[in-house]
Amino acid sequence: MINNSRSDVYAAAGVDITAGYKAVELMKQHIARTMTAGVCSDVGGFGGLFELDLTGITRPVLVSGTDGVGTKLKLAFLMDKHDTVGIDCVAMCVNDIICCGAKPLFFLDYIACGKNVPEKIADIVKGVCEGCVQSGAALIGGETAEMPGFYPIDEYDLAGYCTGVVDKSRIIDHSTMQPGDVILALPSSGVHSNGFSLVRKVFDVEHTDLAAPVAELGGKSLGETLLTPTKIYVKPVLALLEQVRAKGISHITGGGFYENIPRSIPDGLCAEIRRADVKVLPIFKLIAERGGIAERDMFNTFNMGVGMSVVVAAEDAARALDILRENGVDAYAMGTIVRAEEKIRIV
Repeated sequence: MINNSRSDVYAAAGVDITAGYKAVELMKQHIARTMTAGVCSDVGGFGGLFELDLTGITRPVLVSGTDGVGTKLKLAFLMDKHDTVGIDCVAMCVNDIICCGAKPLFFLDYIACGKNVPEKIADIVKGVCEGCVQSGAALIGGETAEMPGFYPIDEYDLAGYCTGVVDKSRIIDHSTMQPGDVILALPSSGVHSNGFSLVRKVFDVEHTDLAAPVAELGGKSLGETLLTPTKIYVKPVLALLEQVRAKGISHITGGGFYENIPRSIPDGLCAEIRRADVKVLPIFKLIAERGGIAERDMFNTFNMGVGMSVVVAAEDAARALDILRENGVDAYAMGTIVRAEEKIRIV
């Protein structure tokens, strides 16, 4: 089909609608990778259509999540690397809804930019599609908004939205949590997508050689380490939930351990984390050292090497660890549920 839509006067104002059409053509090959059986629409419609397969689900409950990438995008701008931040965008949404036990169904993205460079937009969406493939979600829609004068011409923002489904009887809550339950740690891939305002300040990233190897990071560069995409836990956790009843799941994002783990802990119980058992990644040790940041603040800001925590019964812990490891997550036990008024303490 020939698209003869164009506007010279709009282009003179800074918005090239033909660039948008080219970006869509470039991203179609990536979007095709995310297609699942439920998708009922093609790219370019006014709405994304998805047919629910409710096989085995008696009382379906839809679960939604939305988030962005935050100021981690500044690293992508500085390094001119745009094909991984889309993974972060998907991860921040799907990792949230898996905490309820929901299987992601579909995803939509929103990109706002100062200037639509089709190849850059396609790179961003390539990352979004990779995140969708990793989580089993279909990318069924999105929006690219060219906003000259609002964003610098070489910058953009990225946000996303996902919907998943869970049977009401299998929604994860903390109603059966009790003292003696075990807290499992699912390792992170790095800083993920939180705390980057502090990270950028600590390393003064605008005036640092992000490509130089850093001894404390095993010779990897600071830029490569910081831009490592957020780990997506959906498929390993779904595999776990097929065989083990999780009593609580927390996605450890902004606010670190102290803000996120308590969200899955009921009143009267406390997540007692054994500090010696937490496998802190080198990047966090470097951040603390370079920034002179106290350990309490580090655990209250970053994931510290643990991207997700899962609470299971003590008798299920060994089997849960085996299942997670069989699905590519080197999980380990890092604490126990105890009776206390505070909801978390690190000992």
